[in-house]
Amino acid sequence: MSIAIKRVYEPTAKNDGKRVLVDRLWPRGLNKDDAALDMWAKELAPSVSLRRWFGHDPSRWDTFRHRYATELDGKTRTEHWRELVREAAHRRVTLVYGAKDEEHNNAVALKAYLEAWIKGHGPH
Repeated sequence: MSIAIKRVYEPTAKNDGKRVLVDRLWPRGLNKDDAALDMWAKELAPSVSLRRWFGHDPSRWDTFRHRYATELDGKTRTEHWRELVREAAHRRVTLVYGAKDEEHNNAVALKAYLEAWIKGHGPH
């Protein structure tokens, strides 16, 4: 099982595997070809209201992670992240994001969520 995270502005690498942008908004100043993405999973990004509330404020990180996990638990989103879990069972999946803060962003929270789910349920 292999899930990684990487900032979209970093150079691509052969070991990135399937590159999935998990932001709702397209990263500023980036050409779609330069992003070298396999998928843009807008539906896995936090809701607009949650993203705006969080505003990348580290003091809101724990609450953001909890609220985001609640959103991911919703039936409309489950099918999308389970597809990534199944993919990660066979090859590396890299969750790509645009935020400057490498510790407090939705890709970090999504990776933790997926890894916790896999630990409790397995890759299927």
